[in-house]
Amino acid sequence: MENIDVLLVEDEPVLAGIVKESLEKRGFILHVARNGVEGWTMFKTVKPDVCVIDVMMPRKDGFTLVSEIRVIDDQVPIIFLSARTQTEDVLKGLEIGADDYMKKPFSMEELILRLRALVRRKISGSVPVAGPEMLIGSYRFRHQYQELLLGSKAIFLSQREADLLLLLFQHKNDLLERRLALIKLWGEDNCFNARSMDVYITRLRKHFRDETAVEIVNIRRQGYSLKVCAD
Repeated sequence: MENIDVLLVEDEPVLAGIVKESLEKRGFILHVARNGVEGWTMFKTVKPDVCVIDVMMPRKDGFTLVSEIRVIDDQVPIIFLSARTQTEDVLKGLEIGADDYMKKPFSMEELILRLRALVRRKISGSVPVAGPEMLIGSYRFRHQYQELLLGSKAIFLSQREADLLLLLFQHKNDLLERRLALIKLWGEDNCFNARSMDVYITRLRKHFRDETAVEIVNIRRQGYSLKVCAD
């Protein structure tokens, strides 16, 4: 994977150096900012393909920076890095628009895999013309490309959003049990993962907010159901 511009906003110089060296060896182009203020300026200048942003930084924290980025760009993939592991921090990061949240310390190989997944759509340069499609109301869903298509408009999904939507579609107009979804996608049924899934459900609902034939319904204490009305 070459010529992918990555904006890394990290105030720990040693960690920033390790990430920069590791990614550059794999063909990424790194732009490093030391705090949120530098990150905001660099984002507007570089217009990166993907951002990797620390949460706790001087001058401007990562949450504030990402909130500002999302005002002018709601498509660029963003990964949070943080030593803060409280459930509330992870959920806040996802709610304000991050695509992923990695806790420090993290595996460099895992970061690289997640980056590649997030920027895969950038590599093609256009909407793929092939691949299986699932019809959800007026939308066409391509799981392997992490896309929702409405005419010529494309909504790019995170990997987690795409996987969750696929599960919902496989149980269309029926119950997707909460426990099944958590174990299948998160590997464990616990309170933290359940709250994370609620965030992704909310994000999926927003994608379909203008589609009256589609609704994601909460089945109290059981799970969710993707309701799709027939024409």
